[in-house]
Amino acid sequence: MSSLAEYFHTDWEAMTTNDWVGLVMTVVVFLLMVGLYFYALRPKNREKLESRRFIPMEEDKIDSGEKNGG
Repeated sequence: MSSLAEYFHTDWEAMTTNDWVGLVMTVVVFLLMVGLYFYALRPKNREKLESRRFIPMEEDKIDSGEKNGG
């Protein structure tokens, strides 16, 4: 077990500025993704998200010049 503890040991004092920036960015992105998953997968938000389901296709229709009627 000690080799496993040595493998995961981190020398915090030897970390450079780039290491700290990378660590902070990784933690922040992880937390944002967890929050986004909870928001998107919550049953309460289903109706709101489903109503916006086809927005990308509707915007493509408008940009390409297609018309909805005769």
